[in-house]
Amino acid sequence: MSYIAERRGEEKERRRAEILDAAEALYAEKGWDALTVDQVARSARLSRALVYVYFRDKEELLFAIGERAMQLVRDRFIAAAGEYQTGLDKVEAIGRAYMAYAYEFPHYFDFCTRFQAHSVAIDPGSHEGACRAAGDETIAVVVQAIEAGIRDGSVRPDIGEPILFATSLWAFTHGIIQLAMAKGTDLERFGVTIPAFSNYAFGLIRALAQRKTPAD
Repeated sequence: MSYIAERRGEEKERRRAEILDAAEALYAEKGWDALTVDQVARSARLSRALVYVYFRDKEELLFAIGERAMQLVRDRFIAAAGEYQTGLDKVEAIGRAYMAYAYEFPHYFDFCTRFQAHSVAIDPGSHEGACRAAGDETIAVVVQAIEAGIRDGSVRPDIGEPILFATSLWAFTHGIIQLAMAKGTDLERFGVTIPAFSNYAFGLIRALAQRKTPAD
């Protein structure tokens, strides 16, 4: 590759990243439904037509941001699981990492919710395909933690197929986070704090998954 071609490629990637950064900042500030391509163009100090050179429509922008979201949650799960020895502790750490992720990056969590409701056919080479790949890798981290727990005795061996338990945990934890974020005031009316609510929920996961001793 010639020097000029290399520089042009670098410039193209830099501009693409600037557009994506502008879109993500607006997503975090306004929410996705209120965001427009015109706003993205103004924020990136580019023409609307140039934004469309890099992203064919608003949906492609969403999934490009979502690719970042899914890769980050995957990395957070890997890091959380790596801090503990037993499989059960890894499972709980992953759940708590997901909750921390949702509060730290609410627009990423919003994308996760949107993506889970997205059921159309996906092109593997697209941003949507990259999101699915990262999502598959993410759930695989949970499966590996469950399998490790079955091997080390911290997770009950009759828990069922690890993938079924992993996806159930994902749905359970996602719902807990949604409730905590959307209904925190209502919980407080019942005298329930968010930390108490989350601790109780993760305690239920442990109680469900933990291997029982003969004395139990």
